[in-house]
Order: sequence, then C-alpha cells, then structure tokens
Amino acid sequence: MRVATDIGGTFTDIVYVDDQGYVGIAKSNTTPPNFEKGVLDVIEKAGVKSEKLSMFIHGTTVIINTLTERKGAKMGLITTKGFRDILEIARGNRPDLFNVRYKKPEPFVERHLRLEVDERLNYKGEILSHLKREDIEACVNYFKKEGVEAIAVSFLHSYVNPSHEKETVKIIKELWPEVFVTSSNEITKEWREYERTNTAVLNAYVQPTATTYIDKLDKELREQIEIDQRYIMQSNGGTTKFNNAKEAPINMVESGPVAGIFGAAVLGELIGEKNIIAFDIGGTTAKCSLIEDGEVKVSTDYYIERDSRNAGYPIKAPVVDIVEIGNGGGSIAWIDNAGSLKVGPQSAGADPGPVAYGLGGTEPTTTDANLLTGRLSPKNFDYDVDMKSVRDAIQKKIGDHYGITAEEAALGIIRIADSNMLNALKLISIRKGHNPQDFTLLAFGGGGSMHAPALALELGVKKVVVPIASPVFSAWGMLMTDLRHDYIKTYIKRLNELSLAEMDTQWDEIEKHALAHYEEEGMVADQVEFHRFADMRYLGQEHTVKVPVPNGQWTEEDKQAIIAKFHELHEKNYTFQLEDSPTEIVNLHVTAFGKVPKPAIGKVTHTGSLEEAKKEDRNVYYEKQGWINTPVYDREKLPPNEFIQGPAIVEEKAAVTVIYQGQQLHLDDFGNIIIEMEER
Repeated sequence: MRVATDIGGTFTDIVYVDDQGYVGIAKSNTTPPNFEKGVLDVIEKAGVKSEKLSMFIHGTTVIINTLTERKGAKMGLITTKGFRDILEIARGNRPDLFNVRYKKPEPFVERHLRLEVDERLNYKGEILSHLKREDIEACVNYFKKEGVEAIAVSFLHSYVNPSHEKETVKIIKELWPEVFVTSSNEITKEWREYERTNTAVLNAYVQPTATTYIDKLDKELREQIEIDQRYIMQSNGGTTKFNNAKEAPINMVESGPVAGIFGAAVLGELIGEKNIIAFDIGGTTAKCSLIEDGEVKVSTDYYIERDSRNAGYPIKAPVVDIVEIGNGGGSIAWIDNAGSLKVGPQSAGADPGPVAYGLGGTEPTTTDANLLTGRLSPKNFDYDVDMKSVRDAIQKKIGDHYGITAEEAALGIIRIADSNMLNALKLISIRKGHNPQDFTLLAFGGGGSMHAPALALELGVKKVVVPIASPVFSAWGMLMTDLRHDYIKTYIKRLNELSLAEMDTQWDEIEKHALAHYEEEGMVADQVEFHRFADMRYLGQEHTVKVPVPNGQWTEEDKQAIIAKFHELHEKNYTFQLEDSPTEIVNLHVTAFGKVPKPAIGKVTHTGSLEEAKKEDRNVYYEKQGWINTPVYDREKLPPNEFIQGPAIVEEKAAVTVIYQGQQLHLDDFGNIIIEMEER
C-alpha cells in the first residue's frame, strides 16, 4: 500500500492506493503547531495505521507558513566585502512605479548581522583575494554573542567557483558544530547575486523549523507504522528523501500545491490528454498551471509575497509555474469605496469561516452564495446550516446596497469570483501565447468542480475533467510522482562560438553529479532518466527562453535545430523573433527523474442506472434563467459512460460539480467526470 498525506490550512488530507488499484481518501483537522499529530490522526482515520506501507509521501505548508509568519531562525549572513547591503538594495524594477511611499521589502537579516569578509573572485571564478580564517572566526564569535541560530554564506561569483564558500562552511562547522549553515552554492549554481543571496538566507531561515518538524514526523512514523520508503514533496513536482529535505528545505516552499499540478499531468497521460490547464480551488486561494504536451513547466523565477504593490522576495529554486489568486470558498464579498462588488482576497478562513459555518462569521463568502443559489445543499454539511443567517448576511451586506434580492446578490458574488478566476486562467494561457481551446481544463480542490464548467463556457474550453479523489487530488498527485532533482548551472556561451566537445563535457559533468546524488538515495543508473534544457536569449537581451535540447552528444545539426527551436519559442513568448541576431546560452538545466513504480489505477467496476444514482431534484438559481428544477446525482453511484444533460449537479464527499445548459457529463472508465459541450 502507498500513502500520501497533504497538510492544508484547515484539513490534512490522505489518499491511499492498495496493490489492487483501490483508491481511498480521508480528511482530518490540521493540528498546528504539532502538525505531525494531524498526519497520524488522518492515517488512523483512514484505517491504514496497521498496514505495512511500501511508500509514504508527504506534502506540507510548514515552509511557506514559516516564511509568511516570520517564525524562522535568527539569521546571520557572511558575504563579500562591499556587499552586505545586497539584500537591502535588491532590484530597482519596483512594481508600483508611481507610489511615492513605496518601500522595498525588509531583509530577513538585520543589518548588524550581515557581516563582510575580505575575499574576492572575478566573474571567471579566479581568486583575486584569498579568504582569511581569522575573518570567519571573528564572524562566528560575533554571531555567538548575538544569539544567531542559522548562518547563510553567499560570496560574489561563487556559482562559478564555490571554493571560498565551502571553506567558510568547513571553518564554521569546526568552530560551532550545532549551528545551521547554508552556502549559496548548495542551493543554486545560477548567477544574479541578489536572488542567490536571498535564496541562501531563506533556506537557512527555515532550516531549524524544517529539521525539527521532519525529525518529529519521522520519529512518530517509525514508532507507530511500518514504512519502507519515506519521501517529501518538493516545489519542482518531484519527491526527495527526508534527509535531503532537511538540507535544502527551501525546495519545499510550494510542497503541497504543486503535487496537484503534477498529478494532473500524470492523469492526462492516463486518459490521453497531453495539453491541460490544471485548476485548483481551495478555501482561500485558486491556483492554476499550464501543462503543454505532458510537460509541467518549472522555473527558478519564483517569488513569495509578490503582488501589484510589493516586490516580494525572490527564491532561486525550481518551482512549478503557478498563478495564484486570493479567491476560494471562504473569500469574502465586499463593496469598495466606488460602490463596486469585490470578492477576496480577504478570506473568512476556517474560523470563524463563512456565515454557513455558524462559528461567528458575519461576512458573506463564495460558499454562502453557492448555498443560497442551490449549488450547495445544507444537507451535505456536518452541522445544521442556518439558511436565514446566510440569506440575511448576503441581503444586508450586498443586496440592499444595489436594491436587489439576496439570490441576485449571491449570483453576483459567484459571477465576480468566476471573473477573478477567469483572469488567472488567462494569465497562464492567452497571455503566454496559448489558445485555451487547445487545452482540457482539469479541475480539483474543494471548489474546482463547482466553478470550472462555467469558466470553460467563458474561456471556450471544449472539455472539463473532474478527476477521481478531486477534493484531495494534491495528495493523489504525490502518489504518482517520481524522485526529481533539478540541476541548473550558469554557463554563458554564444552558440556560433560553441565547441561541441566542451558542451558535451558540461552536460556529462552535471549528469554524473546527478547520478552520484541518486546513488546516495539508493537508486541505480537504470532508474534515472535525464531531460535537458538550455535557457537561451538573443545577444544583448536580459531574459531567457527555456528550450528543450537533445540528450547524448551534440552534432552541428543538433545545434542548428536548437537555434531554430529557440526562434520559434521566442516568438511564442514575446510575439517576435530576430533570425539574424546571434543567440547565446545562459543556463544549462538538467532534470533528473529517479523512476519509482507507480500504483496501478483501477477501473470502475460498479454498475447501475442513472435513476439509482439520482438523489433528488433541487431548485438552483442560474444566470438569465432564474430558478430551475435541477436533478442531483451521487457521484459514487454513477454508472460509467452514461450521459447526463445539463443543467445538473453531481455531489460527492467534500465537492460538487455544477453543469450548465448546453453541457453534458459522464463518468469515464477510471471514475473521472468528463464534461463536454452537447453535440448538436
């Protein structure tokens, strides 16, 4: 049996698959600050605690929470003389250009704890000024006196030659074995000193918290459950062993959300859909990502706390390309100073939650609007819902302002929420040169299936898939992942001057390093698969385009094909190409997958009729049509390949699918809901 657990803000999810392909799910309350208790609770609730588990995979929000709540270690930074203020200077491309009160993000290290040492390399990695041991000793003594808990080391040009950083770490460990230390070369070998330094700082900042959490979880699991292999989900869509996760915890910054994106790619391959827009709606946020030709897009241009007014903090670690907005089931509806209806980004959370929860919430939310319009049923909540309170909140806060009924106001809330989500979907499709009609919308999370059919109509998407285990699909995605490590190295060369032999040497070095890494994790060469990419640009440009390149030794024909592919991708991304301009490589990127056996997904075996699956007829309030008597079905009882015409509703535990007139729905052989436009 394989088990995956995913810690969310409100619930901890579990998905398990046995050797027969049976998929089981469960949810339990998240238990901060002792998150490991919630993991063990949900394992017990699922009834798999006494089983022998061949694989345990874990996704967690501990890292992102530590960063956003500023609950990490007291930090010290050692850097090259003259560069102690690199975190303060940051970048000049501020997002809010005309804001005269704009403030740069405050560094995670106080200025008096950012210390300089007199060492220097040039851009080729040649030593201009040697490192002095006494400088490091002075730094360590000062940090001890100030009560520092973790140290980051980031020297200029160390991505080319890390010798000074390695020597510094060695000295610190000799003098102060118990302190946490991160050097920038351990996390990234890409250039850009600000981003590299900030990434090293944030890794060190979360390392004590991550180590404590992983050790506690590991101890509890070892004492209570028999498990062969333990893995943690990383932000690049792959997994790693517990010990590796403790060394570079910053790679877990988006540990939970990316699993659903990767799961979407795996499911797409299973059902023959290579082009997918993965769409995840939870209680607070909606997240989406584009998968083209089965490839999940991974980038190191990732930021936390970045928005239209704040520059945020860069993290130079491989993260799946996700667009995230503050719209979910708990998003609050409100009216701004200009009298416009807004939904989110403020959220009622889990406590007090929406008005429907009865825990003291007074602000109307998307969940309340879906209840009042009949999309959700009070019968499916674990407690009695006071519908009068829900109606009154929407009427008083929204309806009275516009002189409309509570139902009309609720529909307005849903339409605004849909509009916000539509903008996010356009950001990762239309605005990046993709036609949404060429993609399938795969919707999951608690609210994904409720909103996706309406969004598909707006976006022109021909097919929507609501996968098996959709409310806990991120945990399901973890079960389908391989081990994955990304190795990215800055290597600036013009292609017309490129020596093929030198290029082959560079690729071989990276791949040998990757193989050695996997051998430490107990894998053999036959289980490791390499995918190569080159970050390329026109000469004189600042930013790059990621180009897939062939494995093995390159030929002149390969080089010309790579240049042609770059022109094509550049036009797709930026609407133009410069065929006569010289091109250059900036970064070499190798993705190494450690292939692990996947659980087989069983096909639906139950039979029956649509009449047996039908639960009731319920009035649902639709736009332009008003109240419509709508059939409601139980997903678990739906027979495969029987078509339902919209409007209709399909309910399951913790999720609801709403389809509209002109759409039809059926269950495929694997139990996924498939929604398409009716044939005319």
